[in-house]
Amino acid sequence: MASSQGKSELKFADWMATLPDSIHSIPLTNLAIPGSHDSFSFYIDEASPVGPEQPETVQNFVSVFGTVAKKLMRKWLATQTMNFTGQLGAGIRYFDLRISTKPRDPDNELYFAHGLFSAKVNEGLEEINAFLTDHHKEVVFLDFNHFYGMQKYHHEKLVQMLKDIYGNKMCPAIFAQEVSLKYLWEKDYQVLVFYHSPVALEVPFLWPGQMMPAPWANTTDPEKLIQFLQASITERRKKGSFFISQVVLTPKASTVVKGVASGLRETITERGRAGKTDEQLAHTSSKTMPIISAAV
Repeated sequence: MASSQGKSELKFADWMATLPDSIHSIPLTNLAIPGSHDSFSFYIDEASPVGPEQPETVQNFVSVFGTVAKKLMRKWLATQTMNFTGQLGAGIRYFDLRISTKPRDPDNELYFAHGLFSAKVNEGLEEINAFLTDHHKEVVFLDFNHFYGMQKYHHEKLVQMLKDIYGNKMCPAIFAQEVSLKYLWEKDYQVLVFYHSPVALEVPFLWPGQMMPAPWANTTDPEKLIQFLQASITERRKKGSFFISQVVLTPKASTVVKGVASGLRETITERGRAGKTDEQLAHTSSKTMPIISAAV
Protein backbone atom coordinates (compact mmCIF):
# COMPACT_ATOMS: atom_id res chain seq x y z
CA MET A 1 0.00 0.00 0.00
CA ALA A 2 1.46 3.32 -1.02
CA SER A 3 1.91 5.60 1.95
CA SER A 4 3.90 8.25 3.67
CA GLN A 5 5.79 6.20 6.24
CA GLY A 6 6.61 8.85 8.83
CA LYS A 7 9.04 8.14 11.65
CA SER A 8 8.40 5.78 14.50
CA GLU A 9 10.88 4.09 16.81
CA LEU A 10 8.19 1.62 17.90
CA LYS A 11 8.83 2.81 21.47
CA PHE A 12 5.14 2.42 22.29
CA ALA A 13 4.53 -0.74 20.27
CA ASP A 14 3.87 -2.81 23.41
CA TRP A 15 2.54 -0.27 25.86
CA MET A 16 -0.54 -2.33 26.73
CA ALA A 17 1.59 -5.39 27.48
CA THR A 18 3.78 -3.39 29.86
CA LEU A 19 0.99 -1.81 31.90
CA PRO A 20 1.19 -2.64 35.64
CA ASP A 21 -0.77 -5.63 36.95
CA SER A 22 -3.18 -3.33 38.77
CA ILE A 23 -4.51 -2.11 35.40
CA HIS A 24 -5.12 -5.51 33.81
CA SER A 25 -8.54 -6.13 35.38
CA ILE A 26 -9.85 -2.59 35.03
CA PRO A 27 -12.55 -2.24 32.33
CA LEU A 28 -11.15 -0.65 29.19
CA THR A 29 -13.99 1.85 29.42
CA ASN A 30 -12.05 3.32 32.36
CA LEU A 31 -8.84 3.87 30.40
CA ALA A 32 -7.79 6.61 27.99
CA ILE A 33 -6.80 4.96 24.71
CA PRO A 34 -4.82 7.02 22.14
CA GLY A 35 -6.45 7.20 18.72
CA SER A 36 -6.15 8.97 15.37
CA HIS A 37 -8.64 10.98 13.30
CA ASP A 38 -9.18 9.93 9.66
CA SER A 39 -6.58 7.29 10.42
CA PHE A 40 -6.09 6.27 6.78
CA SER A 41 -5.39 9.77 5.42
CA PHE A 42 -1.61 9.35 5.40
CA TYR A 43 -2.21 8.29 1.80
CA ILE A 44 -4.59 10.15 -0.48
CA ASP A 45 -4.91 9.22 -4.13
CA GLU A 46 -5.00 12.48 -6.09
CA ALA A 47 -5.74 10.51 -9.26
CA SER A 48 -8.99 9.17 -7.82
CA PRO A 49 -12.41 10.74 -8.29
CA VAL A 50 -13.92 12.90 -5.57
CA GLY A 51 -15.68 10.96 -2.83
CA PRO A 52 -19.45 10.43 -3.23
CA GLU A 53 -20.16 12.22 0.07
CA GLN A 54 -18.79 15.54 -1.17
CA PRO A 55 -21.29 18.36 -1.90
CA GLU A 56 -21.98 19.60 -5.41
CA THR A 57 -19.86 22.70 -4.86
CA VAL A 58 -16.78 20.56 -4.28
CA GLN A 59 -17.61 18.30 -7.21
CA ASN A 60 -17.90 21.36 -9.46
CA PHE A 61 -14.67 22.84 -8.09
CA VAL A 62 -12.76 19.69 -9.02
CA SER A 63 -14.43 19.38 -12.42
CA VAL A 64 -13.22 22.89 -13.29
CA PHE A 65 -9.73 22.89 -11.75
CA GLY A 66 -8.91 19.18 -11.93
CA THR A 67 -5.57 18.08 -10.46
CA VAL A 68 -4.84 21.49 -8.99
CA ALA A 69 -8.08 21.31 -6.99
CA LYS A 70 -7.24 17.83 -5.72
CA LYS A 71 -3.77 18.91 -4.58
CA LEU A 72 -5.36 21.74 -2.61
CA MET A 73 -7.95 19.34 -1.18
CA ARG A 74 -5.21 16.98 -0.06
CA LYS A 75 -3.68 19.71 2.08
CA TRP A 76 -6.96 19.92 4.00
CA LEU A 77 -7.79 16.22 4.05
CA ALA A 78 -4.51 14.64 5.20
CA THR A 79 -4.65 14.44 9.00
CA GLN A 80 -1.95 11.78 9.45
CA THR A 81 1.65 11.41 8.31
CA MET A 82 2.32 7.84 9.50
CA ASN A 83 0.89 4.69 8.00
CA PHE A 84 -0.97 2.17 10.17
CA THR A 85 2.21 0.38 11.26
CA GLY A 86 3.81 3.68 12.21
CA GLN A 87 0.75 4.77 14.16
CA LEU A 88 0.63 1.46 16.02
CA GLY A 89 4.30 1.75 16.86
CA ALA A 90 3.64 5.23 18.22
CA GLY A 91 0.96 3.85 20.54
CA ILE A 92 -2.26 4.48 18.58
CA ARG A 93 -4.91 1.86 19.32
CA TYR A 94 -8.14 3.47 18.09
CA PHE A 95 -8.66 3.88 14.34
CA ASP A 96 -11.28 6.13 12.73
CA LEU A 97 -12.27 4.35 9.48
CA ARG A 98 -14.56 5.61 6.70
CA ILE A 99 -15.40 3.25 3.88
CA SER A 100 -16.59 3.87 0.33
CA THR A 101 -17.15 2.28 -3.03
CA LYS A 102 -15.46 4.01 -5.94
CA PRO A 103 -17.45 5.12 -9.00
CA ARG A 104 -16.69 3.13 -12.14
CA ASP A 105 -14.26 0.83 -10.30
CA PRO A 106 -14.05 -2.36 -12.40
CA ASP A 107 -12.85 -4.41 -9.41
CA ASN A 108 -15.71 -3.24 -7.17
CA GLU A 109 -13.26 -2.79 -4.28
CA LEU A 110 -13.84 -1.06 -0.95
CA TYR A 111 -11.66 1.94 -0.13
CA PHE A 112 -10.91 4.18 2.79
CA ALA A 113 -12.20 7.61 1.84
CA HIS A 114 -12.87 11.11 3.08
CA GLY A 115 -13.16 13.73 0.35
CA LEU A 116 -10.75 11.80 -1.87
CA PHE A 117 -9.98 8.09 -1.89
CA SER A 118 -7.24 6.42 0.08
CA ALA A 119 -6.00 2.81 0.01
CA LYS A 120 -7.98 -0.39 -0.41
CA VAL A 121 -9.59 -1.47 2.85
CA ASN A 122 -8.19 -5.01 2.79
CA GLU A 123 -4.63 -3.66 2.54
CA GLY A 124 -5.02 -1.47 5.60
CA LEU A 125 -6.70 -4.19 7.66
CA GLU A 126 -3.98 -6.67 6.77
CA GLU A 127 -1.29 -4.17 7.78
CA ILE A 128 -2.91 -3.79 11.21
CA ASN A 129 -3.24 -7.57 11.54
CA ALA A 130 0.46 -8.06 10.81
CA PHE A 131 1.28 -5.80 13.74
CA LEU A 132 -1.12 -7.64 16.04
CA THR A 133 0.41 -10.98 15.10
CA ASP A 134 3.80 -9.69 16.26
CA HIS A 135 2.43 -8.00 19.40
CA HIS A 136 0.10 -10.51 21.02
CA LYS A 137 -1.01 -8.40 23.98
CA GLU A 138 -1.91 -5.25 22.07
CA VAL A 139 -5.59 -4.50 21.42
CA VAL A 140 -7.09 -2.24 18.75
CA PHE A 141 -10.45 -0.53 18.31
CA LEU A 142 -11.58 -0.37 14.67
CA ASP A 143 -14.38 2.18 14.32
CA PHE A 144 -16.20 1.90 10.98
CA ASN A 145 -18.25 5.06 11.38
CA HIS A 146 -19.08 6.29 7.87
CA PHE A 147 -20.15 4.33 4.78
CA TYR A 148 -20.48 5.90 1.33
CA GLY A 149 -22.13 4.34 -1.71
CA MET A 150 -22.47 0.96 0.00
CA GLN A 151 -25.26 -1.52 -0.63
CA LYS A 152 -26.07 -4.65 1.36
CA TYR A 153 -23.63 -6.81 -0.59
CA HIS A 154 -20.82 -4.30 0.06
CA HIS A 155 -21.41 -4.66 3.80
CA GLU A 156 -21.45 -8.44 3.40
CA LYS A 157 -18.14 -8.20 1.58
CA LEU A 158 -16.63 -6.08 4.37
CA VAL A 159 -17.90 -8.43 7.09
CA GLN A 160 -16.36 -11.41 5.28
CA MET A 161 -13.12 -9.47 4.87
CA LEU A 162 -12.98 -8.90 8.63
CA LYS A 163 -13.59 -12.62 9.24
CA ASP A 164 -10.88 -13.65 6.80
CA ILE A 165 -8.26 -11.24 8.16
CA TYR A 166 -8.89 -11.23 11.92
CA GLY A 167 -10.78 -14.46 12.55
CA ASN A 168 -10.75 -15.40 16.24
CA LYS A 169 -8.88 -12.22 17.19
CA MET A 170 -12.21 -10.35 17.22
CA CYS A 171 -14.03 -9.93 20.51
CA PRO A 172 -17.81 -10.48 20.28
CA ALA A 173 -20.05 -7.63 21.41
CA ILE A 174 -20.72 -7.95 25.15
CA PHE A 175 -21.29 -5.53 28.02
CA ALA A 176 -18.57 -2.89 27.74
CA GLN A 177 -17.84 -3.03 31.47
CA GLU A 178 -16.81 -6.69 31.12
CA VAL A 179 -13.96 -5.93 28.75
CA SER A 180 -10.55 -5.66 30.39
CA LEU A 181 -7.07 -6.50 29.18
CA LYS A 182 -7.12 -9.61 31.38
CA TYR A 183 -10.40 -10.76 29.80
CA LEU A 184 -9.11 -10.17 26.27
CA TRP A 185 -5.74 -11.80 26.88
CA GLU A 186 -7.33 -14.92 28.37
CA LYS A 187 -9.43 -15.38 25.25
CA ASP A 188 -6.75 -14.25 22.75
CA TYR A 189 -8.92 -11.36 21.56
CA GLN A 190 -7.13 -8.35 20.07
CA VAL A 191 -9.74 -6.56 17.96
CA LEU A 192 -12.95 -4.73 18.84
CA VAL A 193 -14.90 -3.74 15.72
CA PHE A 194 -17.46 -0.93 16.04
CA TYR A 195 -19.85 -0.71 13.10
CA HIS A 196 -22.19 2.25 12.63
CA SER A 197 -24.81 0.43 10.56
CA PRO A 198 -27.82 -1.80 11.32
CA VAL A 199 -25.68 -4.64 9.94
CA ALA A 200 -23.98 -4.73 13.36
CA LEU A 201 -27.12 -6.22 14.89
CA GLU A 202 -26.80 -9.28 12.65
CA VAL A 203 -23.13 -10.14 13.28
CA PRO A 204 -21.89 -11.26 16.74
CA PHE A 205 -18.41 -9.72 16.43
CA LEU A 206 -19.66 -6.28 15.38
CA TRP A 207 -20.20 -3.81 18.22
CA PRO A 208 -23.10 -1.44 17.43
CA GLY A 209 -21.98 2.09 16.65
CA GLN A 210 -23.89 3.58 19.58
CA MET A 211 -21.43 1.79 21.87
CA MET A 212 -18.72 4.15 20.58
CA PRO A 213 -20.32 7.64 20.36
CA ALA A 214 -18.17 10.53 19.15
CA PRO A 215 -19.46 13.95 20.22
CA TRP A 216 -17.99 16.61 17.93
CA ALA A 217 -17.19 20.18 18.97
CA ASN A 218 -17.04 21.46 15.36
CA THR A 219 -15.01 24.56 16.25
CA THR A 220 -11.76 26.29 15.35
CA ASP A 221 -11.51 27.83 18.83
CA PRO A 222 -9.21 25.87 21.23
CA GLU A 223 -10.92 27.28 24.33
CA LYS A 224 -14.38 26.24 23.10
CA LEU A 225 -12.98 22.81 22.27
CA ILE A 226 -11.65 22.37 25.82
CA GLN A 227 -14.99 23.42 27.30
CA PHE A 228 -16.85 21.01 25.04
CA LEU A 229 -14.53 18.12 25.92
CA GLN A 230 -14.87 18.74 29.64
CA ALA A 231 -18.66 18.84 29.39
CA SER A 232 -18.91 15.71 27.22
CA ILE A 233 -16.60 13.72 29.51
CA THR A 234 -18.70 14.65 32.52
CA GLU A 235 -21.84 13.48 30.71
CA ARG A 236 -20.31 10.21 29.50
CA ARG A 237 -19.06 9.29 32.97
CA LYS A 238 -22.68 8.54 33.79
CA LYS A 239 -23.20 6.07 30.95
CA GLY A 240 -20.40 3.50 31.43
CA SER A 241 -19.78 2.91 27.72
CA PHE A 242 -16.89 3.56 25.40
CA PHE A 243 -16.82 7.02 23.89
CA ILE A 244 -14.52 9.27 21.91
CA SER A 245 -13.10 12.59 23.01
CA GLN A 246 -12.40 14.24 19.66
CA VAL A 247 -9.47 16.51 20.44
CA VAL A 248 -9.67 18.10 17.01
CA LEU A 249 -10.15 21.59 15.64
CA THR A 250 -12.40 21.68 12.57
CA PRO A 251 -11.96 24.36 9.87
CA LYS A 252 -15.00 26.28 8.70
CA ALA A 253 -15.58 26.96 5.01
CA SER A 254 -14.33 30.53 5.52
CA THR A 255 -11.15 29.16 7.15
CA VAL A 256 -10.47 26.97 4.14
CA VAL A 257 -11.10 29.82 1.69
CA LYS A 258 -8.73 32.15 3.53
CA GLY A 259 -5.97 29.59 3.77
CA VAL A 260 -6.74 27.47 0.73
CA ALA A 261 -3.11 27.20 -0.37
CA SER A 262 -1.74 26.74 3.14
CA GLY A 263 -3.59 23.65 4.27
CA LEU A 264 -4.79 22.17 7.52
CA ARG A 265 -1.46 21.91 9.32
CA GLU A 266 -0.32 25.48 8.81
CA THR A 267 -3.73 27.07 9.32
CA ILE A 268 -5.26 25.07 12.17
CA THR A 269 -2.37 23.37 14.00
CA GLU A 270 -0.60 26.63 14.62
CA ARG A 271 -3.81 28.18 15.90
CA GLY A 272 -4.13 25.35 18.38
CA ARG A 273 -0.55 25.81 19.57
CA ALA A 274 -0.34 29.60 19.65
CA GLY A 275 0.11 30.93 23.16
CA LYS A 276 -0.56 27.56 24.82
CA THR A 277 1.28 26.08 27.76
CA ASP A 278 2.45 22.48 27.64
CA GLU A 279 -0.51 21.48 29.82
CA GLN A 280 -3.00 23.18 27.52
CA LEU A 281 -1.38 21.58 24.47
CA ALA A 282 -2.05 18.20 26.05
CA HIS A 283 -5.75 18.99 25.66
CA THR A 284 -5.89 20.71 22.26
CA SER A 285 -4.70 19.65 18.85
CA SER A 286 -5.64 19.89 15.22
CA LYS A 287 -6.91 17.09 13.03
CA THR A 288 -3.27 16.21 12.33
CA MET A 289 -2.90 14.97 15.91
CA PRO A 290 -4.27 11.86 17.66
CA ILE A 291 -7.68 11.92 19.25
CA ILE A 292 -8.53 10.00 22.37
CA SER A 293 -10.92 7.09 22.59
CA ALA A 294 -11.94 6.73 26.18
CA ALA A 295 -14.62 6.21 28.71
CA VAL A 296 -14.31 7.07 32.37
